[in-house]
Amino acid sequence: MPDKRRKVSSWPLLVVGFGLLLILGAGGWYLYGTLNQAEDIIPTAQIEDSLPDIPRVSIGDARAAYDTGSAVFVDVRGSDAFAQSHIVGALSIPLGELPDRMKELNSADWIITYCT
Repeated sequence: MPDKRRKVSSWPLLVVGFGLLLILGAGGWYLYGTLNQAEDIIPTAQIEDSLPDIPRVSIGDARAAYDTGSAVFVDVRGSDAFAQSHIVGALSIPLGELPDRMKELNSADWIITYCT
């Protein structure tokens, strides 16, 4: 009586294994990039120390200026963050565009920039 067992190919198993390795590699690459982004962020204290000529505005003073309309608020975050939430009436000028767009602001106005 002849042996009727079929020979099983190992190719599908190899393809699935290779696919899993690709997925794990992509996940590792993503996590590596995400976790290393924190090094690119400059601490607020360091920024404030490097700009001593720019006066800081307290939350209370900013709120009073908002309530009386005595200041122009400029959101310097990116357009996606601005679209998610912002101070009502604020202008959106991302920080990278600010030098080129300064002409849109009146230097006689009290301009308060914010990024959070």
